[in-house]
Amino acid sequence: MAKILIVDDEEHIREVVSEYCRISGYDTEEASDGLEAIEMIRKTHYDCVILDIMMPRLDGYTACREIKKIDRVPVIMLSARQEEYDKLLGFEVGVDDYVVKPFSPRELMARVKVVLARGSYQETKLLKFDGLEIDVSGRSVKVDGQQAALTPKEIDLLIFLASHPNVALSRQRLLEEVWNYDYYGDDRTVDTHIKMLRHNLGRYREKIVTVRGMGYKFEA
Repeated sequence: MAKILIVDDEEHIREVVSEYCRISGYDTEEASDGLEAIEMIRKTHYDCVILDIMMPRLDGYTACREIKKIDRVPVIMLSARQEEYDKLLGFEVGVDDYVVKPFSPRELMARVKVVLARGSYQETKLLKFDGLEIDVSGRSVKVDGQQAALTPKEIDLLIFLASHPNVALSRQRLLEEVWNYDYYGDDRTVDTHIKMLRHNLGRYREKIVTVRGMGYKFEA
């Protein structure tokens, strides 16, 4: 069963969309703003996100940009704005489809079905390096068949490194890509997380190589 995250500051809209999703056979969860949605996506993989633009704390455009850094989940944007500029901006930040309010819930479900059929729902990305298995969609890591006890940020860091095998990545780029908008420290935090990550990877710790004077790379 596909899992849909519905993000809108209007409770009534969330309820209507959730009801039609359930009728269509989808599981749903809800978030009232962009920041809440981002935190939920850090912890759970969703098969589709239905995202409003105008929300408090964090607008839909910014939220979509950050969501795409965490997970390549398809995003359908809801908006009362129907100007070409608004739609183009949505597609520039990674939106997969754009639905103008007021909308037909049946049409929205048809669009959800199309987005899921493109392959995102069926595909589970698994990175495997000998006995090290990284389930990108499920956000879990196994070391020789045993579940590794990694923090969410350690998983983020490992996924990014392993998705760029044999590429030297600077500390600054790791900060920008893994910590992104909510980072307030300095690049020493990268070194700290690398140290903890290596410890938790056991005999595969040597796959994360220090690039002297620059940063790190994942040796595949």
